[in-house]
Amino acid sequence: MRKSWYFSRMKCIALLPARLASTRLPEKMLADLAGKPLIVRSYEAVAATNLFDEVWIVTDHERIFTASEAHGAKVCMSSPSHSSGSDRLAEVARQRPDVALIVNVQGDEPFTQKNSLEALMQCFNDSAVQVASLCCPIASTADFNNPNLVKVVKDQKGDALYFSRAPIPYLRDGAPSHQLPFAAWQHIGIYGYKRDILLQFTQWAPSPLEEIEKLEQLRLLHHGINIRMAEVHEKSIGIDTAEDLENARRWFSDRARS
Repeated sequence: MRKSWYFSRMKCIALLPARLASTRLPEKMLADLAGKPLIVRSYEAVAATNLFDEVWIVTDHERIFTASEAHGAKVCMSSPSHSSGSDRLAEVARQRPDVALIVNVQGDEPFTQKNSLEALMQCFNDSAVQVASLCCPIASTADFNNPNLVKVVKDQKGDALYFSRAPIPYLRDGAPSHQLPFAAWQHIGIYGYKRDILLQFTQWAPSPLEEIEKLEQLRLLHHGINIRMAEVHEKSIGIDTAEDLENARRWFSDRARS
């Protein structure tokens, strides 16, 4: 990864927030994935990129702490009262004034790619960027209309104009076929924050649009903080359901046999 003089002077750590409670797949962070907990597999994927000065799991539960530590992962405890992963990260950030840049990687994504994280970090070669995230192309109308896939529209610099669960931009001239006739972008929930803005962001009250859409990043836009979007061409693969977990287990099994 090519670093500017400015970016090369920034200490950067990756944090994986991991809470025990989960709805669709109970206690999924501790689910076995080829002999290790899911959260450890996600940690290893990030650590293997060698992009960060440090990689840490940040958890609210002793069971995740113990399981992670047993497999050699760096892990720290956070308050169980936090309402979001961002709040969990901010607790760590307050204790780390030596860190300039914090990357938030989801703990349920054991297939996190190095090139995606590189694209995110390249955004900070522009010293004006305070927050960055990722997006990938949407090809099908089914995905475009799926409220579980968050869409983003961008300005000419690549900064986010808006995020929504609704299909944006709206195609006024008629419903598209199964192939979209314009560039539509899915948001990928990996973020990079300069430390100071992460601390500010988590002190602000939720914004009205954030509460309507249930999208935390809208709080940043509400306060006039630009989010630089890096374009990647592979979807992030998360583990949300039992089916996702079985697919991931098959992938690891196939890799072990090859």
